[in-house]
Amino acid sequence: MIVCSCNVFSDHQVRDALASTEGVRSPGEVYRCLGCAPQCGRCARTIRAILDQVQGSCAACPVECPAANLSTRMLAAE
Repeated sequence: MIVCSCNVFSDHQVRDALASTEGVRSPGEVYRCLGCAPQCGRCARTIRAILDQVQGSCAACPVECPAANLSTRMLAAE
């Protein structure tokens, strides 16, 4: 699904950015990881929902999952 129509990126690209980077905590950081900037801002809420979903679903992930490791590091930093 297309998340951002201004920058044309999908939910898969957001999830890939979360899995491949450390410490992404905000929609702004997701934009930077994807090499763009917010324009109209309507997608920020959807990006936040994906962030929350990935962080919440990591309790069941195997240890070798990059998203699980990201979630563990983020929780430890808080």
